[in-house]
Amino acid sequence: MFRREVKSLAEVLQNFLRQEGLETPLQQKRLIDAWEKVTGPTVVRYTGDKFIKNQTLHVKITNPALRQDLSMMRSQLVKRLNAEVGAMVIADIHIF
Repeated sequence: MFRREVKSLAEVLQNFLRQEGLETPLQQKRLIDAWEKVTGPTVVRYTGDKFIKNQTLHVKITNPALRQDLSMMRSQLVKRLNAEVGAMVIADIHIF
């Protein structure tokens, strides 16, 4: 008889995503979806387009006062968003 290497389904799926180059886009999508949970419904009401480019999350905020407040909280938002996803997906946030 021979022994088989038994792996969990989560481990197999993680390896597949990594091999196919799908891990990073999936994490980026999760991070963008986590924006509402991390910032709350008030901020989401004034949030427009969101996208990630070169490890920077770009977020359009329509309220100037809120835009200024969020700009001062950038480092905290980066930490909270990355923690929500469980990986270092972004290094900075650009709020415009």
